[in-house]
Amino acid sequence: MNNTAALFPASARVKTACLTDRIASVLDEIRAGARDTEKSGRVPARSIDLLRSAGYFDIVKPARFGGDEGSFAELVDANIELSSACASTGWVAGLLSAHQWLLAMFDERVQQEVWGSDPDALLCGSYAPVRLADRVEGGFRLSGDWAFASGCENAQWALCAAIIPPNGEGERPVPAFLLVPASDYTIAETWDVVGLAGTGSKSLILKDVFVPEYRILSFPDATSGRTPGGRGYKGIGLFNIPLLMGVPFCLGSAAVGAAKGALDSYIDQIGTRVTRGAVAGGNNKIAEFPTIQLRVAEASASVDAAREIILRDIARAQQLAQAREDGTGEITENDRILARRSQSFAVSLALRAVEALNASTGGLGLQMSNPVQRAWRDANAVGRHISMNWDAVGTMAGQQLLGLPPKGQF
Repeated sequence: MNNTAALFPASARVKTACLTDRIASVLDEIRAGARDTEKSGRVPARSIDLLRSAGYFDIVKPARFGGDEGSFAELVDANIELSSACASTGWVAGLLSAHQWLLAMFDERVQQEVWGSDPDALLCGSYAPVRLADRVEGGFRLSGDWAFASGCENAQWALCAAIIPPNGEGERPVPAFLLVPASDYTIAETWDVVGLAGTGSKSLILKDVFVPEYRILSFPDATSGRTPGGRGYKGIGLFNIPLLMGVPFCLGSAAVGAAKGALDSYIDQIGTRVTRGAVAGGNNKIAEFPTIQLRVAEASASVDAAREIILRDIARAQQLAQAREDGTGEITENDRILARRSQSFAVSLALRAVEALNASTGGLGLQMSNPVQRAWRDANAVGRHISMNWDAVGTMAGQQLLGLPPKGQF
Protein backbone atom coordinates (compact mmCIF):
# COMPACT_ATOMS: atom_id res chain seq x y z
CA MET A 1 0.00 0.00 0.00
CA ASN A 2 1.25 3.48 -0.86
CA ASN A 3 2.44 5.11 2.36
CA THR A 4 0.83 8.41 1.31
CA ALA A 5 -2.63 6.92 0.94
CA ALA A 6 -3.47 7.71 4.57
CA LEU A 7 -3.40 11.40 3.69
CA PHE A 8 -6.27 10.80 1.27
CA PRO A 9 -8.78 8.28 2.69
CA ALA A 10 -10.61 6.28 0.05
CA SER A 11 -13.85 8.16 0.70
CA ALA A 12 -12.12 11.46 0.01
CA ARG A 13 -10.67 10.23 -3.28
CA VAL A 14 -14.11 9.47 -4.72
CA LYS A 15 -15.02 12.75 -6.41
CA THR A 16 -16.39 14.26 -3.19
CA ALA A 17 -14.18 17.31 -3.58
CA CYS A 18 -12.62 19.16 -6.46
CA LEU A 19 -8.97 18.54 -7.23
CA THR A 20 -7.90 21.89 -5.76
CA ASP A 21 -9.42 20.90 -2.41
CA ARG A 22 -7.90 17.41 -2.54
CA ILE A 23 -4.34 18.72 -2.84
CA ALA A 24 -4.71 21.44 -0.19
CA SER A 25 -3.32 19.23 2.57
CA VAL A 26 -0.02 18.59 0.76
CA LEU A 27 0.79 22.10 -0.48
CA ASP A 28 2.67 23.09 2.68
CA GLU A 29 5.00 20.11 2.32
CA ILE A 30 5.60 20.82 -1.37
CA ARG A 31 6.16 24.52 -0.63
CA ALA A 32 8.64 23.69 2.13
CA GLY A 33 10.58 21.47 -0.27
CA ALA A 34 10.54 23.87 -3.23
CA ARG A 35 14.13 25.02 -2.76
CA ASP A 36 15.36 21.42 -2.46
CA THR A 37 13.40 20.51 -5.59
CA GLU A 38 15.13 23.35 -7.41
CA LYS A 39 18.60 22.37 -6.18
CA SER A 40 18.13 18.68 -6.99
CA GLY A 41 16.95 19.47 -10.51
CA ARG A 42 13.90 17.21 -10.40
CA VAL A 43 10.54 16.76 -8.70
CA PRO A 44 10.98 14.22 -5.88
CA ALA A 45 9.14 10.90 -6.05
CA ARG A 46 7.49 11.78 -2.74
CA SER A 47 5.69 14.73 -4.35
CA ILE A 48 4.53 12.59 -7.27
CA ASP A 49 3.21 9.98 -4.81
CA LEU A 50 1.32 12.64 -2.85
CA LEU A 51 -0.27 13.99 -6.01
CA ARG A 52 -1.11 10.53 -7.32
CA SER A 53 -2.86 9.71 -4.05
CA ALA A 54 -4.94 12.85 -4.49
CA GLY A 55 -5.99 11.74 -7.98
CA TYR A 56 -3.94 14.41 -9.74
CA PHE A 57 -3.11 12.19 -12.70
CA ASP A 58 -6.66 10.85 -13.05
CA ILE A 59 -8.61 14.06 -13.59
CA VAL A 60 -8.39 14.06 -17.42
CA LYS A 61 -7.76 10.33 -17.86
CA PRO A 62 -10.39 8.03 -19.45
CA ALA A 63 -12.77 6.37 -17.01
CA ARG A 64 -12.31 2.98 -18.66
CA PHE A 65 -8.69 3.07 -17.51
CA GLY A 66 -9.45 4.27 -13.98
CA GLY A 67 -9.58 8.01 -14.60
CA ASP A 68 -12.13 10.63 -13.63
CA GLU A 69 -12.83 11.80 -17.19
CA GLY A 70 -13.44 15.22 -15.68
CA SER A 71 -12.92 18.84 -16.56
CA PHE A 72 -9.71 20.24 -17.99
CA ALA A 73 -10.55 23.49 -16.18
CA GLU A 74 -10.43 21.60 -12.87
CA LEU A 75 -6.89 20.44 -13.65
CA VAL A 76 -5.74 23.94 -14.67
CA ASP A 77 -7.26 25.52 -11.56
CA ALA A 78 -5.55 22.97 -9.31
CA ASN A 79 -2.29 23.47 -11.18
CA ILE A 80 -2.34 27.19 -10.36
CA GLU A 81 -2.56 26.32 -6.67
CA LEU A 82 0.13 23.65 -6.92
CA SER A 83 2.43 26.05 -8.80
CA SER A 84 1.91 28.68 -6.13
CA ALA A 85 3.70 26.27 -3.79
CA CYS A 86 6.35 25.17 -6.31
CA ALA A 87 6.26 26.16 -9.97
CA SER A 88 8.63 23.37 -11.00
CA THR A 89 6.32 20.80 -9.43
CA GLY A 90 3.30 22.44 -11.06
CA TRP A 91 4.97 22.46 -14.48
CA VAL A 92 5.84 18.76 -14.26
CA ALA A 93 2.61 17.58 -12.64
CA GLY A 94 0.48 19.60 -15.03
CA LEU A 95 2.23 18.03 -18.01
CA LEU A 96 2.19 14.50 -16.60
CA SER A 97 -1.55 14.84 -15.98
CA ALA A 98 -2.25 16.42 -19.37
CA HIS A 99 -0.31 13.63 -21.05
CA GLN A 100 -2.88 11.17 -19.67
CA TRP A 101 -5.37 13.11 -21.80
CA LEU A 102 -2.98 13.09 -24.75
CA LEU A 103 -2.49 9.33 -24.50
CA ALA A 104 -6.25 8.91 -24.93
CA MET A 105 -5.82 10.40 -28.43
CA PHE A 106 -3.60 7.50 -29.51
CA ASP A 107 -4.90 4.31 -31.06
CA GLU A 108 -6.77 2.05 -28.61
CA ARG A 109 -3.93 -0.49 -28.81
CA VAL A 110 -1.52 2.06 -27.39
CA GLN A 111 -3.80 2.90 -24.49
CA GLN A 112 -4.14 -0.80 -23.68
CA GLU A 113 -0.38 -1.29 -23.96
CA VAL A 114 0.45 1.53 -21.53
CA TRP A 115 -2.36 1.45 -18.98
CA GLY A 116 -3.05 -2.27 -19.28
CA SER A 117 0.41 -3.12 -17.97
CA ASP A 118 0.61 -0.21 -15.49
CA PRO A 119 -2.54 1.80 -14.65
CA ASP A 120 -0.37 4.43 -12.93
CA ALA A 121 2.03 4.91 -15.85
CA LEU A 122 3.07 8.51 -16.55
CA LEU A 123 4.40 10.06 -19.75
CA CYS A 124 6.94 12.82 -20.28
CA GLY A 125 7.44 14.47 -23.65
CA SER A 126 9.83 16.22 -26.02
CA TYR A 127 7.65 18.20 -28.39
CA ALA A 128 10.03 19.70 -30.97
CA PRO A 129 10.15 17.47 -34.09
CA VAL A 130 13.80 18.12 -34.89
CA ARG A 131 14.68 14.50 -35.72
CA LEU A 132 13.72 12.40 -38.73
CA ALA A 133 12.28 8.96 -38.07
CA ASP A 134 13.55 6.16 -40.34
CA ARG A 135 10.73 4.17 -41.90
CA VAL A 136 11.24 0.42 -41.56
CA GLU A 137 9.00 -2.62 -41.90
CA GLY A 138 6.22 -2.37 -39.34
CA GLY A 139 7.14 1.04 -37.98
CA PHE A 140 10.02 3.44 -37.47
CA ARG A 141 13.45 3.70 -35.91
CA LEU A 142 14.64 6.64 -33.84
CA SER A 143 18.16 7.75 -32.96
CA GLY A 144 19.43 10.96 -31.40
CA ASP A 145 18.66 13.22 -28.47
CA TRP A 146 15.26 14.62 -27.49
CA ALA A 147 15.59 17.74 -25.34
CA PHE A 148 13.43 19.43 -22.69
CA ALA A 149 11.67 16.25 -21.52
CA SER A 150 10.20 17.74 -18.34
CA GLY A 151 9.64 15.23 -15.56
CA CYS A 152 11.45 12.46 -17.44
CA GLU A 153 12.70 10.90 -14.21
CA ASN A 154 9.10 10.67 -12.98
CA ALA A 155 7.80 8.95 -16.14
CA GLN A 156 7.61 5.44 -17.53
CA TRP A 157 7.08 6.47 -21.18
CA ALA A 158 8.10 9.38 -23.40
CA LEU A 159 6.41 11.19 -26.27
CA CYS A 160 9.25 11.78 -28.74
CA ALA A 161 8.32 14.13 -31.57
CA ALA A 162 9.88 13.46 -34.96
CA ILE A 163 9.26 13.92 -38.67
CA ILE A 164 7.64 10.92 -40.31
CA PRO A 165 8.87 10.48 -43.90
CA PRO A 166 6.27 10.13 -46.69
CA ASN A 167 4.98 6.63 -47.34
CA GLY A 168 4.27 7.08 -51.01
CA GLU A 169 4.41 9.37 -53.98
CA GLY A 170 2.55 12.63 -53.47
CA GLU A 171 2.67 12.43 -49.66
CA ARG A 172 4.51 14.96 -47.52
CA PRO A 173 6.59 14.52 -44.34
CA VAL A 174 4.45 14.83 -41.21
CA PRO A 175 5.49 15.69 -37.63
CA ALA A 176 4.24 13.17 -35.10
CA PHE A 177 4.58 11.93 -31.55
CA LEU A 178 6.19 8.49 -31.26
CA LEU A 179 5.66 6.79 -27.92
CA VAL A 180 8.70 5.11 -26.38
CA PRO A 181 9.04 3.17 -23.09
CA ALA A 182 11.64 4.34 -20.57
CA SER A 183 13.57 1.11 -21.08
CA ASP A 184 14.42 2.29 -24.61
CA TYR A 185 16.22 5.50 -23.70
CA THR A 186 18.72 6.96 -21.26
CA ILE A 187 18.58 10.39 -19.60
CA ALA A 188 21.37 12.90 -20.14
CA GLU A 189 22.13 15.52 -17.47
CA THR A 190 21.56 18.56 -19.69
CA TRP A 191 19.39 20.68 -17.38
CA ASP A 192 21.34 23.40 -15.55
CA VAL A 193 19.18 26.51 -15.70
CA VAL A 194 18.13 29.63 -13.82
CA GLY A 195 14.35 29.09 -13.86
CA LEU A 196 12.09 26.03 -13.53
CA ALA A 197 15.27 24.28 -12.43
CA GLY A 198 13.32 21.59 -10.56
CA THR A 199 11.48 20.35 -13.64
CA GLY A 200 14.34 18.08 -14.65
CA SER A 201 13.74 18.92 -18.31
CA LYS A 202 16.67 16.81 -19.44
CA SER A 203 17.46 15.13 -22.76
CA LEU A 204 16.48 11.60 -23.75
CA ILE A 205 19.05 9.62 -25.70
CA LEU A 206 17.69 7.03 -28.14
CA LYS A 207 19.87 4.62 -30.12
CA ASP A 208 18.19 2.78 -32.98
CA VAL A 209 14.90 2.40 -31.11
CA PHE A 210 12.07 0.64 -32.92
CA VAL A 211 8.58 2.17 -32.60
CA PRO A 212 5.67 0.18 -34.10
CA GLU A 213 3.55 2.10 -36.59
CA TYR A 214 0.43 1.99 -34.42
CA ARG A 215 2.28 3.81 -31.61
CA ILE A 216 2.33 7.22 -33.29
CA LEU A 217 0.03 10.26 -33.27
CA SER A 218 0.40 12.84 -36.04
CA PHE A 219 0.51 16.53 -35.23
CA PRO A 220 -2.24 17.32 -37.78
CA ASP A 221 -4.55 14.87 -36.02
CA ALA A 222 -3.62 16.11 -32.54
CA THR A 223 -3.89 19.83 -33.32
CA SER A 224 -7.25 19.38 -35.08
CA GLY A 225 -8.74 17.39 -32.23
CA ARG A 226 -9.69 14.59 -34.61
CA THR A 227 -7.60 11.65 -33.45
CA PRO A 228 -7.75 7.84 -33.62
CA GLY A 229 -8.32 7.53 -29.87
CA GLY A 230 -10.58 10.54 -29.52
CA ARG A 231 -13.16 8.96 -31.81
CA GLY A 232 -13.77 6.38 -29.11
CA TYR A 233 -14.73 8.98 -26.51
CA LYS A 234 -17.89 11.00 -26.98
CA GLY A 235 -20.25 13.02 -24.83
CA ILE A 236 -18.07 15.36 -22.76
CA GLY A 237 -15.77 16.91 -25.35
CA LEU A 238 -12.68 16.24 -23.24
CA PHE A 239 -10.74 13.94 -25.54
CA ASN A 240 -11.51 15.84 -28.72
CA ILE A 241 -10.06 19.20 -27.66
CA PRO A 242 -7.31 20.20 -30.12
CA LEU A 243 -3.85 19.70 -28.61
CA LEU A 244 -2.87 23.38 -28.49
CA MET A 245 -6.20 24.33 -26.92
CA GLY A 246 -5.35 22.01 -24.02
CA VAL A 247 -1.74 21.35 -22.95
CA PRO A 248 -0.48 24.97 -23.13
CA PHE A 249 -3.06 26.00 -20.51
CA CYS A 250 -1.20 23.72 -18.07
CA LEU A 251 2.07 25.43 -18.98
CA GLY A 252 0.58 28.88 -18.51
CA SER A 253 -0.95 27.91 -15.20
CA ALA A 254 2.56 27.32 -13.81
CA ALA A 255 3.43 30.99 -14.37
CA VAL A 256 0.12 32.22 -12.97
CA GLY A 257 0.58 30.00 -9.92
CA ALA A 258 4.17 31.19 -9.46
CA ALA A 259 2.94 34.79 -9.47
CA LYS A 260 0.20 33.93 -6.97
CA GLY A 261 2.73 32.29 -4.66
CA ALA A 262 5.05 35.29 -5.01
CA LEU A 263 2.25 37.64 -4.01
CA ASP A 264 1.33 35.56 -0.97
CA SER A 265 4.97 35.38 0.14
CA TYR A 266 5.59 39.08 -0.53
CA ILE A 267 2.62 40.12 1.60
CA ASP A 268 3.80 37.87 4.43
CA GLN A 269 7.29 39.37 4.28
CA ILE A 270 6.27 43.00 3.91
CA GLY A 271 3.77 42.85 6.74
CA THR A 272 6.51 42.68 9.37
CA ARG A 273 9.41 44.51 7.70
CA VAL A 274 10.73 47.95 8.52
CA THR A 275 13.34 50.01 6.70
CA ARG A 276 16.96 49.95 7.78
CA GLY A 277 18.63 51.90 4.99
CA ALA A 278 19.99 55.42 5.28
CA VAL A 279 18.09 56.71 2.22
CA ALA A 280 14.61 55.73 3.32
CA GLY A 281 15.30 56.23 7.01
CA GLY A 282 15.07 53.65 9.73
CA ASN A 283 12.14 51.90 11.37
CA ASN A 284 9.52 52.90 8.79
CA LYS A 285 6.96 50.20 8.04
CA ILE A 286 7.48 49.15 4.44
CA ALA A 287 3.79 48.32 4.03
CA GLU A 288 2.99 52.01 4.55
CA PHE A 289 4.91 53.13 1.45
CA PRO A 290 2.41 54.05 -1.33
CA THR A 291 4.75 52.58 -3.96
CA ILE A 292 4.68 49.21 -2.18
CA GLN A 293 0.90 49.36 -1.90
CA LEU A 294 0.66 50.05 -5.63
CA ARG A 295 2.93 47.13 -6.49
CA VAL A 296 0.82 44.78 -4.38
CA ALA A 297 -2.37 46.04 -6.00
CA GLU A 298 -0.91 45.65 -9.50
CA ALA A 299 0.34 42.14 -8.82
CA SER A 300 -2.97 41.12 -7.29
CA ALA A 301 -4.96 42.45 -10.25
CA SER A 302 -2.60 40.81 -12.74
CA VAL A 303 -2.80 37.40 -11.06
CA ASP A 304 -6.58 37.62 -10.81
CA ALA A 305 -6.98 38.63 -14.46
CA ALA A 306 -4.59 35.90 -15.65
CA ARG A 307 -6.45 33.22 -13.71
CA GLU A 308 -9.83 34.35 -15.03
CA ILE A 309 -8.62 34.36 -18.63
CA ILE A 310 -7.18 30.87 -18.66
CA LEU A 311 -10.02 29.26 -16.70
CA ARG A 312 -12.60 30.89 -18.98
CA ASP A 313 -10.95 29.74 -22.17
CA ILE A 314 -9.98 26.19 -21.18
CA ALA A 315 -13.61 25.65 -20.17
CA ARG A 316 -14.67 27.17 -23.49
CA ALA A 317 -12.36 24.78 -25.37
CA GLN A 318 -14.05 21.75 -23.82
CA GLN A 319 -17.50 23.21 -24.53
CA LEU A 320 -16.58 23.77 -28.17
CA ALA A 321 -15.25 20.22 -28.47
CA GLN A 322 -18.46 18.85 -26.99
CA ALA A 323 -20.58 20.93 -29.37
CA ARG A 324 -18.60 19.50 -32.28
CA GLU A 325 -19.16 15.97 -30.96
CA ASP A 326 -22.88 16.69 -30.71
CA GLY A 327 -22.99 18.10 -34.23
CA THR A 328 -24.14 21.49 -32.97
CA GLY A 329 -20.93 23.45 -33.52
CA GLU A 330 -17.42 23.54 -34.91
CA ILE A 331 -13.97 24.61 -33.73
CA THR A 332 -12.67 27.38 -35.96
CA GLU A 333 -9.26 28.90 -36.58
CA ASN A 334 -10.47 31.91 -34.58
CA ASP A 335 -11.25 29.64 -31.62
CA ARG A 336 -7.82 28.01 -31.68
CA ILE A 337 -5.96 31.32 -31.91
CA LEU A 338 -8.09 32.83 -29.13
CA ALA A 339 -7.01 29.96 -26.88
CA ARG A 340 -3.37 30.51 -27.79
CA ARG A 341 -3.70 34.25 -27.13
CA SER A 342 -5.21 33.62 -23.70
CA GLN A 343 -2.53 31.13 -22.69
CA SER A 344 0.30 33.46 -23.61
CA PHE A 345 -1.26 36.69 -22.40
CA ALA A 346 -1.96 35.11 -19.01
CA VAL A 347 1.76 34.42 -18.76
CA SER A 348 2.56 38.04 -19.68
CA LEU A 349 0.27 39.15 -16.84
CA ALA A 350 2.04 36.77 -14.46
CA LEU A 351 5.36 38.26 -15.54
CA ARG A 352 4.00 41.74 -14.87
CA ALA A 353 3.06 40.64 -11.36
CA VAL A 354 6.40 39.05 -10.45
CA GLU A 355 8.36 41.96 -11.92
CA ALA A 356 6.41 44.42 -9.76
CA LEU A 357 7.09 42.38 -6.64
CA ASN A 358 10.66 41.20 -7.16
CA ALA A 359 11.95 44.68 -7.98
CA SER A 360 11.09 45.85 -4.48
CA THR A 361 12.31 43.00 -2.29
CA GLY A 362 15.55 44.78 -1.37
CA GLY A 363 18.70 42.97 -0.33
CA LEU A 364 16.77 39.98 1.01
CA GLY A 365 15.44 39.40 -2.49
CA LEU A 366 18.94 38.55 -3.71
CA GLN A 367 18.97 35.33 -1.72
CA MET A 368 18.40 32.25 -3.88
CA SER A 369 16.08 30.88 -1.20
CA ASN A 370 13.75 33.87 -1.43
CA PRO A 371 10.42 32.52 -2.78
CA VAL A 372 9.60 35.80 -4.55
CA GLN A 373 12.86 35.65 -6.48
CA ARG A 374 12.34 31.99 -7.31
CA ALA A 375 8.84 32.76 -8.61
CA TRP A 376 10.31 35.59 -10.70
CA ARG A 377 12.86 33.22 -12.22
CA ASP A 378 10.30 30.48 -12.77
CA ALA A 379 7.70 32.74 -14.39
CA ASN A 380 10.34 34.18 -16.70
CA ALA A 381 11.34 30.64 -17.67
CA VAL A 382 7.71 29.88 -18.58
CA GLY A 383 7.65 33.02 -20.69
CA ARG A 384 10.66 31.79 -22.69
CA HIS A 385 8.75 28.71 -23.88
CA ILE A 386 7.80 29.10 -27.54
CA SER A 387 4.16 28.24 -26.79
CA MET A 388 4.00 30.90 -24.08
CA ASN A 389 6.18 33.66 -25.56
CA TRP A 390 4.01 36.74 -26.07
CA ASP A 391 6.16 38.09 -28.89
CA ALA A 392 5.53 34.92 -30.90
CA VAL A 393 1.91 34.29 -29.95
CA GLY A 394 0.84 37.93 -29.78
CA THR A 395 1.98 38.68 -33.32
CA MET A 396 0.12 35.60 -34.56
CA ALA A 397 -3.06 36.79 -32.84
CA GLY A 398 -2.56 40.27 -34.30
CA GLN A 399 -2.12 38.86 -37.79
CA GLN A 400 -5.38 36.97 -37.49
CA LEU A 401 -7.28 40.05 -36.26
CA LEU A 402 -5.89 42.13 -39.13
CA GLY A 403 -6.98 39.63 -41.73
CA LEU A 404 -3.47 38.35 -42.44
CA PRO A 405 -2.48 34.66 -42.58
CA PRO A 406 -1.48 33.78 -38.99
CA LYS A 407 2.04 32.38 -38.73
CA GLY A 408 2.63 30.23 -35.70
CA GLN A 409 1.48 27.25 -33.70
CA PHE A 410 -2.28 26.96 -33.26
